[in-house]
Amino acid sequence: MTEISAAMVVKLRKMSGQGMMDCKQALQESEGDVEKAMDTLRKKGLATLAKRAERETTQGMVVGKTSNEGKTAAMATLCCETDFVAKNDDFKTAAKTLVDYAIACPQDQGIDNVLDTTIGGKKYRDILTELVSKTGEKTQVGDYQKFTLDKSGFISTYIHFNEKVGTMVQIDVSDKSMINNNMLKQTGNDIAMHITATKPLALNKDQIDPETIKHEKAIFAEQVKNKPANIVEKIVEGKMSKFYAENCLLDQPFVKDDSKTVSQVLADAAKQAGGQASIARFVRFEVG
Repeated sequence: MTEISAAMVVKLRKMSGQGMMDCKQALQESEGDVEKAMDTLRKKGLATLAKRAERETTQGMVVGKTSNEGKTAAMATLCCETDFVAKNDDFKTAAKTLVDYAIACPQDQGIDNVLDTTIGGKKYRDILTELVSKTGEKTQVGDYQKFTLDKSGFISTYIHFNEKVGTMVQIDVSDKSMINNNMLKQTGNDIAMHITATKPLALNKDQIDPETIKHEKAIFAEQVKNKPANIVEKIVEGKMSKFYAENCLLDQPFVKDDSKTVSQVLADAAKQAGGQASIARFVRFEVG
């Protein structure tokens, strides 16, 4: 049987980040072959994932990043089972690495695409497996989205201080000269923060799921079913108008100045920047 020296164990530990005993056992199983030992440790992570497949991953982090040229931004969540692991340095490192893979991913969405993206010869799927092997918890990428600009505009991102919720919003502008306007960019950041706080269902009422609208109308109608039919219709219309104002981003009262809607705030900032601006899309992610 191959003798496993302390130096070999230390080498594998530095490569894998695993505990000394796990590294020694893996080296014994591989008869001192470091590469095979690494495979053994990865298999351990895969086995843990399979064993804990049904466990809920309600803790974790939201991470976001904008590319150096500002044309691309990505946001993702890395989720685990407990807050204890979510605060672990290895988990935080993996989460911050995730956003680099999200930016590098050639597709705009699809978690498997991120997992199979390679940086420096390593897939994120391998990083995740190694992390699971270290923590012993089910860990997975919960959400992922990448925005790439195809016209004049900019992307604003906001992640709350607790790193549990974040937003990414794309602002399109009528003139390229507006892109670097400080006031307009600050407004974009404020709108991202607003979305994080208010959880809008959609940009406007046309983007709300028809089934959701049907469901809300039915609830409102049930609340006033004993009134005359013509009165019921008017009441339901009034309640739906309030529903849209509360749940459609453009119609929501702005959190920093509720005398204006989000659309009015953006229009005012764009006018001062010398043109017009619109919100093209947004995404909001939350864990926990």
